[in-house]
Amino acid sequence: MKPWREMKHLAGPRLGMRYDGSVVLRDLPSGTQPVARLRYVDGDDLFVNWIWDHQRDSPRMMMIPRDLVTPALDDLARALPTPLPGETGEQALERSLTDGVMLDLTREQRLAEVLTSALIPQWLGLELNTLEEAGLRPHLRVQLSPSTAQVPWEILSTSEGARSIDMADASVLLPASLRNDPTRIVSPWHPDSPVVAVLDPVVPGFSASSELGSVLGPVSAEAPLGRMVADLGTRIRPAIDAPEEAFRRRDVGRAALADAVQDAGRLLYVGHVTSSTHALDSRMHLSDSANAPGITAPIGRHRGYSAADIALGAPGLEPLRAPNRVALIACDSGSDMRFAEPTGLVAAFATRGAEYVTATRWTLPTEAGLRRFAPTLGERAGGMLAEAIIAVNAAHEAADPVAAMGRWQRAQRQLWTSTGDPRHSPIIWGTLATTWAPVPANVSA
Repeated sequence: MKPWREMKHLAGPRLGMRYDGSVVLRDLPSGTQPVARLRYVDGDDLFVNWIWDHQRDSPRMMMIPRDLVTPALDDLARALPTPLPGETGEQALERSLTDGVMLDLTREQRLAEVLTSALIPQWLGLELNTLEEAGLRPHLRVQLSPSTAQVPWEILSTSEGARSIDMADASVLLPASLRNDPTRIVSPWHPDSPVVAVLDPVVPGFSASSELGSVLGPVSAEAPLGRMVADLGTRIRPAIDAPEEAFRRRDVGRAALADAVQDAGRLLYVGHVTSSTHALDSRMHLSDSANAPGITAPIGRHRGYSAADIALGAPGLEPLRAPNRVALIACDSGSDMRFAEPTGLVAAFATRGAEYVTATRWTLPTEAGLRRFAPTLGERAGGMLAEAIIAVNAAHEAADPVAAMGRWQRAQRQLWTSTGDPRHSPIIWGTLATTWAPVPANVSA
């Protein structure tokens, strides 16, 4: 792959400065993967700082003028299916899918280039070039700011159709105060651990076709998702007699979930997530009635299970014990970083013991929504969401979920840029991001 393109804003040269990317190789132990923590901080302008784990005494920092960042972020917001102010969910889907930027290779490539030029300092680009030339694939742990929270790092453009997922592994970095909380205990992981599968649960008071209705539709034992469940065998919790029984259950509320995760290594949730004016009120929707304990107000016959309930508990409700790996495949399930206090569902599960949490950056279109609003797909949309669920499930079975997700996203990128087939567009694979929060390190890390 050719090196990263020259950035249009070139923050360094604007200030009369030049950078030497080769410095990144200094003191790098042989045979190790370079790891950097990259943080975006909102102010009047956008501040970017990063530090390589092998050069902790040499942090880098750049300032990018806000007027260079805002147009690119506005373009991204208009391209995504997350509602803009004043839009309904249906209007957002129609805007983003009917004549959608993310489903058109030429326009999506242009958007990726605009985002790269606005958000990647030349200094960092030169260091990534150096590492690639040395045959090294770095792991970038990226902590986004509220204004940049939906930026899909994996699709940022490098050159000639290649993207950042080709050059580096990327994971979400939680704030140090969350990931290094000395009271946080990371749950153990074993490949044979039980897997709690909560797949498209029935939400009381909502029909299959309603706002909190079915996201998958009927799933048979012979369908790819049915075979995925069958492959989990006796590890699956709650126990089932046939694969199709894992879908559209009515009996998995917060109490049943708490029982099921006690000895589990993984949680795979596919369903609905909604958010409010603060991150702690982000809610996943299980089969709970309005009488379920919790602090969120009921919606008709149902009460959502909030990040606050998971992390802190409530009267009559203990905090949840989270397994080592958690997948939240639902709309905006990874929206933590959009808030000044990033304490949403991802942070809640990490606080309660999860090491890896895969979630979504924006509204996740269902296959029904893709068929309805994306004329370039129509009936060919069938299986797109299922393929992503299967990929996440497989990644969480791997020793390194971040690298495994990256391999799948890289394969999707190659299909997308080589064919332009909207089945492989980043509208789904680009929204998936994995947070890595290992055993707490020194609080100064």
